[in-house]
Amino acid sequence: MTFYGFAKSVVYTIFKPWYRVQAIGVENIPKEGGVLLCSNHISVIDPIVVGIMQPRPVHYMAKEELFKLPVLGNVVRKCNAFPVKRGFNDREALRTGLKLLKDGHVFGLFPEGTRSKTGELGKGLAGAGFFALRTEAQVVPCAVIGPYKSLRKLKVVYGKPIDLTEMRQTKASAEQVTEIIMSEIDKLIKEHKKASA
Repeated sequence: MTFYGFAKSVVYTIFKPWYRVQAIGVENIPKEGGVLLCSNHISVIDPIVVGIMQPRPVHYMAKEELFKLPVLGNVVRKCNAFPVKRGFNDREALRTGLKLLKDGHVFGLFPEGTRSKTGELGKGLAGAGFFALRTEAQVVPCAVIGPYKSLRKLKVVYGKPIDLTEMRQTKASAEQVTEIIMSEIDKLIKEHKKASA
């Protein structure tokens, strides 16, 4: 078993009962091929929860400062994260993300770029559209719904892959594609919040 697989099983065993995590739509994650998994962002724990509740290993960008910490840096790297310079147009990080998708991996991304302070979905940055347009990866919207509080139900909803065929053919802008991705995430949030009411 890889370090990633071991860490995933340990964290799953702890987090699933603690946060009463319910995964919905896991079948929407393609079993193979590149996948751009785009989620809203309400907590620092989001990358962990979004990753452990579906079967495939997920790769994430993480701020480069984390990789400079003696122990944590090595753990983060072994958990399939790669560094990105925040506040800069980090071409190396962009190349890494593109290569992951073209090589058939799952690349997790939070299009808002930062956690929402209100819990409401914010505006997405063009990065999500950039990766979607530069590859043939399937784009899967994801919504994390509910508070991160012990024994309170938390939902992780994986939507169906977004059909971007027309957007790719008409050479839509990265901003336009990001808007579509954010719209699908918003639909998931509203639909499942309503179902929980």
